[in-house]
Amino acid sequence: MDLDPLPFRSPLSAYEQQAEILLAGERAGDPAAIDLFHRRHPRFLDDKIKWRPKFIPASDIREAALTAADARLTIARHYEFVDWPTLVAYVEAVAQDGPIFEFEAAVEAVVNGDLATLEDALRRDPGLVRARSSRLCFFDPPVRHRATLLHYVAANGVEQCRQKTPPNAVEIARALLQGGAEVDALADMYGVECSTMSMLVSSDHPAAAGLQAPLVELLLDFGAAIEGCGTDRWGRPLFTALAFGMREAAQVLAARGAHIDLPCAAGLGMMDEAASRLPHAAALSRHRALALAAQHGHAEIVGLLLDAGEDPNRYNPDGTHAHSTPLHQAALAGHDAVARLLVERGARLDIRDTVWNGTPLGWALHGGKGLMAEYLRSAGATS
Repeated sequence: MDLDPLPFRSPLSAYEQQAEILLAGERAGDPAAIDLFHRRHPRFLDDKIKWRPKFIPASDIREAALTAADARLTIARHYEFVDWPTLVAYVEAVAQDGPIFEFEAAVEAVVNGDLATLEDALRRDPGLVRARSSRLCFFDPPVRHRATLLHYVAANGVEQCRQKTPPNAVEIARALLQGGAEVDALADMYGVECSTMSMLVSSDHPAAAGLQAPLVELLLDFGAAIEGCGTDRWGRPLFTALAFGMREAAQVLAARGAHIDLPCAAGLGMMDEAASRLPHAAALSRHRALALAAQHGHAEIVGLLLDAGEDPNRYNPDGTHAHSTPLHQAALAGHDAVARLLVERGARLDIRDTVWNGTPLGWALHGGKGLMAEYLRSAGATS
């Protein structure tokens, strides 16, 4: 089964054809079709962790007697719409010249790096830099994220098919900011109000493109709040960057003057700073510090925190991958010295994370860390 992404102004018949291809593929046992139903159809998603597919075999999906309506719903969800009627309404809206078409065309220019088209659109309608998406996405709960064009540069919290970073993303962002985009505008991502900065420093796509740090610099140059604004779910931008493993972005924020508390010092590997702040730190700060030090491989700071009484067997606190323990994070990243220290100091090998039900050994295997897996097995871990 081959479902290439459709251009945003495609006719409804193109989406209908993809639904037909999807259903035919599922009935023929095509693994890609079965996987798409598994990941997108609400019948096959977990009842509690709404975004996670249920732990069920492919045979359950093949035996589910799926219909054309199921295929259309799955295609709608594949394109991030809450249901088929919402996709139909979108297709009808972008088929007409008007504000929705103009905004969606500008979004395409942003995510595809089409600077000339974007600049032309901004010349024709300078107000586009403050316009917002009207899309109703299927996030839990369904939400209009109301992203601005600048939010799309962060490649996070918007429709997944548009989460990508073109090579000229910095130039795209600069054009928007010079055109009057509000650098700290808030949009409704993940059920909370988020700025472009908070989405950027937690986004894999600009990091993989090597453009996350330059984009952070650019936002700060245009006056973005270095201590953040909007949601505090993930903390300030520096903490957020560390929690999501974005070390270069964190280093930029620290160098530009972001406040460094105990958790941030631990994540950055600043031993002297961590040691000086530890005696006065609250319990939650100490807990977060252990999580970040383990995640980033700072064994000396992990030892400092364990000596101060931190428990290696507690799940990490909210905002620092709370479904896992420090050993899970060290195993996934292949931080050998941290893993050995944690195990020597009593970290259990059999604790399972609360999302994927995996042990630290399972996480090491998932992350392709063969040497880590060998060590954990030698220490007594079993799958």
